[in-house]
Amino acid sequence: MADKIRIGVLFGGQSGEHEVSLVSASAVMDALDRTKYEIVPIGITKQGRWVAGDNALPALAALADPKLLPASAELKMQNAELNNISEQSEKQKTALAMIDSQFSILNSQFSIDVVFPVLHGPMGEDGTVQGLLELAGVTYVGCGVLASAVGLDKAMMKAAFSAAGLPQVPLLLIRRAEWHADRARQIGRIEEQLHYPVFVKPANMGSSVGITRATDRAMLARGLDEAARYDRRLVVEQGIDAREIEVSVLGNDEPQASVAGEIVPSNEWYDYEAKYLGGESKILIPAPIPDALAEQVRRMAIQAFTAIDGAGLARVDFLLDRKSEALYLNEANTMPGFTPVSMYAKMWAASGLAYGALLDRLIELAIERHNR
Repeated sequence: MADKIRIGVLFGGQSGEHEVSLVSASAVMDALDRTKYEIVPIGITKQGRWVAGDNALPALAALADPKLLPASAELKMQNAELNNISEQSEKQKTALAMIDSQFSILNSQFSIDVVFPVLHGPMGEDGTVQGLLELAGVTYVGCGVLASAVGLDKAMMKAAFSAAGLPQVPLLLIRRAEWHADRARQIGRIEEQLHYPVFVKPANMGSSVGITRATDRAMLARGLDEAARYDRRLVVEQGIDAREIEVSVLGNDEPQASVAGEIVPSNEWYDYEAKYLGGESKILIPAPIPDALAEQVRRMAIQAFTAIDGAGLARVDFLLDRKSEALYLNEANTMPGFTPVSMYAKMWAASGLAYGALLDRLIELAIERHNR
């Protein structure tokens, strides 16, 4: 029997999506075929400390914020067993293999063939880890440095989409320094060019962290303050009454699109609580839209993926105006939530590609891209 492929599953991280990453990684490691792969769990704490070994995920789960941890019986069980672990006792008592340098994941004890970076948000999904792996010559799953950086940065992503001629809602980019220097002027700019409601977002963040919907000036100011907690660049987008349509993209030079799905959020819009904590949002797969529109969505998803030079995977999200039925490209997420019940995996399952086979394909694509 041929040697197994050694997969380093990288999770946690220092972003506001740390807890989501733990759940995604738990699902990935549980589903990887142990007859094909040997798994090396590699966690990054919120303080940026790298740890590896079988206890890495339980230890990080124990240190996670329970208010942000999406529903997961397995992680809750681990959390309950280890809930007395503090950052100090983690250093002293848990059987974690320390990684003193990010590059030492390549040493003989933890040599790996492919890294699967199940990291969401800044310091993981934004090209930083991808650049580290590129420098080290390591094969890894997903988009490269450019696509990862552009895909997470909403302002740069919108610029790339605009250059590709893809339709989007109007937006403004405001630097945090500008907002702090003259709040009245920035609110005036926004009200001059957009109308309420608007969405206020950190430029670099996912999972709806730091995003608010504003229907008046006071809510706008609070939203800008909230977004400024997470990033130095703030995006304000025109709000519309829209249906949320999503498509999963898979591939390298010849990407393919899944069937489209629709999110019917349990809250007024699809915020963090509606995505992960409430559990009452509805997922419709395939999306109940005409065939011609579904084909247009799939075609535009591939165009968006190509516009940012995507590789491996991305989930591409759209807004479908309820009144005009105009279709707008919203964003491309280069490492979406990755549990079997996440939209990315569910849309591929509905397209005939089961979760385990999807993981196999992503690893194949990573090796293919690295070899080229």
